[in-house]
Amino acid sequence: MTLGNLHAPSGSTEFHAPAPPAVRLAYVLRHFRLAYAAVPEELSVGYPETHPHLEIADAASGFFQAKAPYPPAPNWREWQGQQIPVFFDLTPEKPLLELLPSNRARIHADLISAAFYLLSGWQEYFSAERDQHGRFPYAASVQQRYGFVAVPVVNYYFDILRTAVEHITGQQALARRWGANAAPFAAFITHDIDNCQSAWKSEGKAALRGGQIARFGRLLVRRLQGRDAWNNLEEVQAETGRWGAKSTFFFLGNPRRAANGTRNADYDLTKPRFQQRIRNLASAGAEVATHGSLGTAQNASQLQQEKAKLPVAALGARFHYLSWEPRQTPQVVAAAGLAYDSTLGFAEHFGFRNSYCLPFHPFDFEYGKAFDFLEIPLNVMDTTLHHPNYLQLAPDEIGPALRPMFEQIERFGGVCTVLWHNENFAPQNQKNGPRQFHELLHYLHGRGAAFVNGTDILNWSGTTTPKS
Repeated sequence: MTLGNLHAPSGSTEFHAPAPPAVRLAYVLRHFRLAYAAVPEELSVGYPETHPHLEIADAASGFFQAKAPYPPAPNWREWQGQQIPVFFDLTPEKPLLELLPSNRARIHADLISAAFYLLSGWQEYFSAERDQHGRFPYAASVQQRYGFVAVPVVNYYFDILRTAVEHITGQQALARRWGANAAPFAAFITHDIDNCQSAWKSEGKAALRGGQIARFGRLLVRRLQGRDAWNNLEEVQAETGRWGAKSTFFFLGNPRRAANGTRNADYDLTKPRFQQRIRNLASAGAEVATHGSLGTAQNASQLQQEKAKLPVAALGARFHYLSWEPRQTPQVVAAAGLAYDSTLGFAEHFGFRNSYCLPFHPFDFEYGKAFDFLEIPLNVMDTTLHHPNYLQLAPDEIGPALRPMFEQIERFGGVCTVLWHNENFAPQNQKNGPRQFHELLHYLHGRGAAFVNGTDILNWSGTTTPKS
């Protein structure tokens, strides 16, 4: 695919315009080629002045030369039966895609800029909005403002590009498949291990409030016997394995509270017995990754120290509380030598934080190019589904709420990343507990998802594993 002269800016790190047209084009088309196979190298895509095979309207109007977090409101267009928001669309009276003679096509909206805006996370990089945990809040996002958090809009943009490419080349651009059986989509099942020794406190308080003195006594005895209900890693792996799925465990390497008093781990993974348990999990097929404690999202050396505490090599990370400061965290992940991260999802709502259902390379705003590490977006977290600060879905509401999102992922051959904490495998949890996890995996298994881990996804993407 010919892109013309698309060298990324080099040298000075002073901010002027981190994403001129050539940089936006290169970043977006890199991911388009990752999503689809058999796109010819000689095909040209670009703005009208370059006279490409596929002409894209130049409609960003200087937006990317400024620092505003939000563009003008999108127009809503229909594509393949789905209403989608189209940013940088100055001629809504014209058809979105025009197929022309002589193996040419024209898109009458700046889908390159629109895809770049969403995929790069421009809104959160240039927004000052942060919540009490220092995170970019869902309430401040264009996904919330315009109501498309559960629609992978960038994938629809890419589908429009695909249709144009197929017209120009006369060849199918097929979505890449998953696993040895060429499954239509994939599922990445993950567990953040925050607590292993606190069930007796949490459940004990509930028992005392309900006047269940005998139950409190049983919980206390179990704790004294070292059988806390959340100390259940092997059971979690076994339950996930029932479906042919692979567990990826994210372990916290810091048992101390954060500076603001918020808890990190309630366990010490450097204890010899815990180290052996992690080795045993890995030997049984689990993937082990690091769960950066509070503060590591801005501190590469601390993240590296915590990663080094694991007894097996870790290629991936997810930050505790889904901490992510877009102006710092990507550099931290890169500096820590990690091949992938899986933090980017909204805690407040399931869906697509970057409006994309495939793994992608975050954008480096300082140097105007993609980072080498892969982001595997987080789509659904157990806490999101039922928590006083989040959705508070009833158990029978979870499946119907999630199914349309799953259908979107399947439609585009994406990855469904699920986070289910080990503490929510406790049998007494009837809200977002083992039964709801079972129903979710039953659905994904029934739809033919390939169950993958982070290493599988890295292999799919061709991402190079950093040298330790």
